[in-house]
Amino acid sequence: MSLEENKALVRRGTEEVFNKGNVAAIDEFFAPNLVPYSLPPAVTRDREGYKQMVTAILAAFPDFHITVEDMVAEGDKVVARATTRGTHKGEFMSIAPTGKQATWTEIFIWRIEGGKVVEIWAEVDQLGLMQQLGVVPPPQR
Repeated sequence: MSLEENKALVRRGTEEVFNKGNVAAIDEFFAPNLVPYSLPPAVTRDREGYKQMVTAILAAFPDFHITVEDMVAEGDKVVARATTRGTHKGEFMSIAPTGKQATWTEIFIWRIEGGKVVEIWAEVDQLGLMQQLGVVPPPQR
């Protein structure tokens, strides 16, 4: 696939799976041998574990939305910098719903092979998210 086709795959996958909440579409965009490296330790690092994590995120933040701000592709990898928003209405990582809206940043690296994502790494501003949910106090000035 070309660099532009790889970027289009990531855009379509992000829109369909996350923004439309279509967890079943993971099978369309992610290979059966997917390795999602950034999952919590309690979740298996495979496509089924990824589905479980996405399902949990969408349940916790029913209005979850990712806006891709930048995207760069080279070789078989696509890097996306994104702004993510959602309202915490369900349990998330053992945190009871707070009803608070949060906005945080994420950077993803997707490796694509044969028209599907085979590896994914994510760097998520979890500290910023937890501060907005009121779980972690903001820094003292």
